[in-house]
Amino acid sequence: MKTYDIIAAIHATIGALALVTFWTAAFARKGSPLHKKSGKIYLLAIAAVLLTGVPLAISRFIAGQITGGTFLSFLLVLTATSAWTSWRAIRDQKSWKNFVGPVYQLLMWSNLVAGLSVIYVALNIARDPQLIMLVFAGLGLLLFVNMFRFARKEPTDPRWWLGQHLGSMLGNGIATHIAFLSLGLPRLIPQIAGPSLQMMAWFGPVVISAAAGVYLTRKYLKPRRMAR
Repeated sequence: MKTYDIIAAIHATIGALALVTFWTAAFARKGSPLHKKSGKIYLLAIAAVLLTGVPLAISRFIAGQITGGTFLSFLLVLTATSAWTSWRAIRDQKSWKNFVGPVYQLLMWSNLVAGLSVIYVALNIARDPQLIMLVFAGLGLLLFVNMFRFARKEPTDPRWWLGQHLGSMLGNGIATHIAFLSLGLPRLIPQIAGPSLQMMAWFGPVVISAAAGVYLTRKYLKPRRMAR
């Protein structure tokens, strides 16, 4: 078995663990020991997914697959951003300045560069029009804008960290489910593989996440101002 295949297998196995722990944390009572423990395991799994994803992206470039390498690198940046902000929102909940520090800034600008790179590749290098690449590049640019705005002024709601945590975990959920639906599920059930599944795999999690975001915001984030 080639090194690439070994890394890809490890990447997929850890991704399955991430999927299980994501839903464990999602269904557990918020703030409960189960929620915290499964959330920690999930973030560790995502960190491992990112580490194993780097050599997979590099191998694409080495093989001359510029389009695939660029898009995979972009997805790693998106996932790293969601993972880091979901973790640091909890750790830095009493210090907005720490939260929007150097790592936040690096990830923020990385999303801008990565998103623009994907747009360039999709329009100038890819053989065919890449709708999925363009849409997700747009999401990366939107994430940059939202992060930039959030970093400009300290929020007045003391639960800003909860909003950041929930939003980032939804982003983590998108990445986890896209990976499972586009890569894992077709391997488990080859009969359903095809263009329709791929479109559902990429856009379904985004739509569901947007709806979940509205629900969670209404449930947990009713407007409240900081005490002076």
